[in-house]
Amino acid sequence: MWCMTEQEKKIIEKLEKIRPFLVRDGGDVEFVSFKDGIVYIRMQGACVDCLLIDNTLKDGIEVILTEEVEGVLGVELYKEV
Repeated sequence: MWCMTEQEKKIIEKLEKIRPFLVRDGGDVEFVSFKDGIVYIRMQGACVDCLLIDNTLKDGIEVILTEEVEGVLGVELYKEV
C-alpha cells in the first residue's frame, strides 16, 4: 500500500461528498490514482452505462475537483488494460 499525499486525501474527501448523489441514482465513483495533475476514477453501477457519464465527469466531478483541490488539472476515466 502506498502513502497517500495530501492532494490525494483532499481528492478522496471531495469524492466522498459527491458519492451520495451518484449512489442515489444507482451509481458510484472510486478514486484510482492521481498523476501529473490528472485524477483517474472508476465509475460504477448505473454510471457505467449512463448516457450522461461525460456530463457527470466533466461538468460535475472535474469542475468540483479542479476548483477545490490545488493541482488538479482534470479528471479522466481509468482505462483498465
